[in-house]
Amino acid sequence: MNEADIDPAALEKRLVDLEVKAAYADDLLDRLNHTVFRQQQQIESLARELLALRQQLAAGSAPGPAGGLDERPPHY
Repeated sequence: MNEADIDPAALEKRLVDLEVKAAYADDLLDRLNHTVFRQQQQIESLARELLALRQQLAAGSAPGPAGGLDERPPHY
């Protein structure tokens, strides 16, 4: 195949198709990066919350409004 056999219109269409695919891939990569970023923020938040709960447990106070699990309700 030599240069005379190459159809410029077909070549242009292939180039446009590749550019469209690259644009979709770039958009997908941006969305995935944003998703990973949000998930990392959520993981860090949950890790901080878990650490706080562990510290509360180690200090002897149970989390929650009741104060402790051994307390009797007021109706006893």
